[in-house]
Amino acid sequence: MKSRLILLLVIFCAPFLQSNAQSALPAIGICTSFSNDSIAAATGFTFLEETVRKILSPSLSEVQFREQLHAIKDSRCKIQSCNVFIPGDLKLNGPEVNEQRILGYVDSVMQRAKIAGIQLIVLGSGEARKIPAGADRAKCVRQFIQLGRKMAVVAAKYDIIIAMENLNTSETNFVNTLAEGNEVVTAIHHPNFRLTADIYHMLRENESPASIEKAKGILVHCHIAEKEKRTPPGVAGDDFRPYFAALHKIGYTGHIMMECRWEDPATQFKPAFDYMSGQLKEAYAQ
Repeated sequence: MKSRLILLLVIFCAPFLQSNAQSALPAIGICTSFSNDSIAAATGFTFLEETVRKILSPSLSEVQFREQLHAIKDSRCKIQSCNVFIPGDLKLNGPEVNEQRILGYVDSVMQRAKIAGIQLIVLGSGEARKIPAGADRAKCVRQFIQLGRKMAVVAAKYDIIIAMENLNTSETNFVNTLAEGNEVVTAIHHPNFRLTADIYHMLRENESPASIEKAKGILVHCHIAEKEKRTPPGVAGDDFRPYFAALHKIGYTGHIMMECRWEDPATQFKPAFDYMSGQLKEAYAQ
C-alpha cells in the first residue's frame, strides 16, 4: 500500500518537477527588429531585444515613440531589453566628455524605457566609450567609473538596469574582456549597473569561461553568436557548452540573446534556436 502511494505521488508530481527543471534554463532570446516578432515567436523565442536608437532615442519625436509603443506592447515576444545605447558622438571617456549632456540623454532614454516596459539597457557603445589616443588610461578608467555611478543613479530612478558588455578589440579599446568588465562594474558598485557577458566577444578574445564564474552576482544578461563571422549558432557548429556550463555553475537563469548577422530570418531563426537549445539543455543537465 505504501509503495503504491509513493508511485502515485511520483506520477502526480512528475509534470511539476519537469516544469520546474525547464524553468531553470535561461530564456533564449534574439536581437532583431520587432518587425521580425512573428517569425521569432513562431520559432520559439520568448524575448526580443531592440535598439535604443530605434525605439527609445530622444531623437524620436513623441509621436514616433507613441506609434511604436503600441507595436512593442502588442509583440508576441516580450521586449524587455535594448542595446545600442550611447551614440558614438556622445563620448564617455576623455576630454570631450560632457557629463551634463550624457546624464540628460540617459534620463530621456530611461524615462521612455520605463513607459515601454524595458527593464535592462545593454551598454556596448564601443565608439562612445573608447579611450582617446594619447589619453591617460588610468585617469579615463577612473573618469568612467565616476560617470557610471551617476548613470546608475539615473537608471535607478526609473528602476532600470544598465548592463555593461565586453567588446572585442576590433570594436573598442576599453573593456575588451568580461574580466575587465567585472572589475569596472565592481568598482562602480551600484545595483543598477551590472554586467552583460557577450560570448561572441569572449570567443574573439579567446577568453576562458572561467571569467563567467568570477562574475557571479554581477552578471545579469548574455549575448551570443559564432566566433568567426558572427553567424547564428549552428552555422559553423561552434561549441558553446563550456560557456553554458559556467553559466549553470553560477546559477544563471536570465536571458541569452542571439546577437548575430541574420541574412534570412525566415529560414535561419529555427535552426539556430534548435541548435542552441540542444547545447543549453546538455550543459544545464550536468
